[in-house]
Parts: sequence; C-alpha cells; structure tokens
Amino acid sequence: MHPKVDILGIQVSSISNTNLLAAFSDCIVNKQFAQVSITPVNSILAALKKEEVKQVYNNSEFVICDSVPMQWSSVFLGTPIIERITGLDLLPDLVALCAQKDFSIFLLGASPGVGEQLKQVILQKYPHCRIVGIYVPPFMKVFSADENQRMVNAVNAAGADVLLVSLTAPKQDIWIAQNRAVLKTPLCVGIGGAFEVMAGLAKRSPKWMHKAGLEWLYRFAQEPKRLFRRYFMEAPLFIPLVIKQKWGNSK
Repeated sequence: MHPKVDILGIQVSSISNTNLLAAFSDCIVNKQFAQVSITPVNSILAALKKEEVKQVYNNSEFVICDSVPMQWSSVFLGTPIIERITGLDLLPDLVALCAQKDFSIFLLGASPGVGEQLKQVILQKYPHCRIVGIYVPPFMKVFSADENQRMVNAVNAAGADVLLVSLTAPKQDIWIAQNRAVLKTPLCVGIGGAFEVMAGLAKRSPKWMHKAGLEWLYRFAQEPKRLFRRYFMEAPLFIPLVIKQKWGNSK
C-alpha cells in the first residue's frame, strides 16, 4: 500500500518513481492485478463530470500525478504529492524494467503502425525484450461488444505480464476498468500518447519546458485545434475548485 492524496475527490498516488517501479515488479511476480491510471488535470475534471470516471480512478491501484498543477495543488492543500510522474517518463522506465526482469509486454491502441514502430525502437535498445503482441482497434467512441471481445482475446492469448494501453485518457482507463475482471495480465497501464513519443513519431518538449511545467504549452503549439478546449476552457476551472476544496476542509 502507498499513501494517496485527495484532489477534488480523486485519490491520487503519492509515490516516487523508484518505489512505483518496485511495486509494479511485485504485482507482476505475485500475479496480483493492478490498474495504473496516469491522470493529468483533464482526467480529474472528467471525473468530476461523470461518476463512472471518478469510480474508475478511485478503484485504480495506482493513480499517477501527471500534471504540475496537480502537484502544486497537493502542496496548497497541505498534502504534498512526493513526485510528478508523466506517462512520457514512465514508459521508457517501465520498458527498461521489463527488459531487465524478462517481463513480457503487449501494446494495445494508438494509430496503425505506431505499435510496430515502437516495438522496433524498443528492440533496438533492448534486443531481448519480449513484445508478445500488438493490437490496434478501429477508432470508435465506444467499442462494440464484438470488438471489445477481440481486444480482450488478443491480450489474453498473448499471456503478457504488462499491458500498455494507448487510447487517450479517460477512455483507456475506463476500458481497463470495464475489463479488469477478465484480463489475465497482472499490470495494466493507461499510457496515453507516450507510444508516439517513444517511437520517435512525435516530439517531446525541451527539457527546460518540462521542468518549468510548460510541457502543455508545447503540446498546444503542436495541436492547437484539438487542445484549445482542454487547456483554455477546461483547465482554468481546476484552480478555483482546488481553492474551494481548501476552504471547505478548513471549516
């Protein structure tokens, strides 16, 4: 068990990257199922809008802080989160762990060709790393029952130790939660757009922007039309809600 911090009703993990990877290893070795949800601000706001999403995060074994505002808010609330861990940082660390421990990986999601490119990048660095399956479902807002079953069957047939799901948040987290009872993979991680970055198909912001908490600005410059609503209409709602939580807890 590890401590969690309440941010707007979502229990966010307070754990270092080193301890997180050690916990992952334990889950795999002991065949103990764990869902990992990587949560930026937009995921927290999605949880406020829909109870199902809130339950998904609060039932996840690990809810990772992938946001500078979330980390700042935890300090403001008096319960600092130990470390911010982005999906872009976690993916290469987790792949390295799998290569070292001989844990097998299944890649689910992203656009056609991304998984294959990522596999080649991983094998170039870790020739003995076991990528035991890749599956790219068709783009659907909600997967049909038949498609969902094909996804589950593909994952289970591969017998992977780690399932990496790239369907964007919170869709990927909902999918894992809805299928956790039938998935045979011990560790299931909603990893977001990290596939494209590690595969070399998308650029990450410069390190100084990442350290300054400005990675969102770099992403917005890359995809302004898609991300305008997220960063300039939804995200500004977050801070006033955190202030309200602080005032409510101080009464």
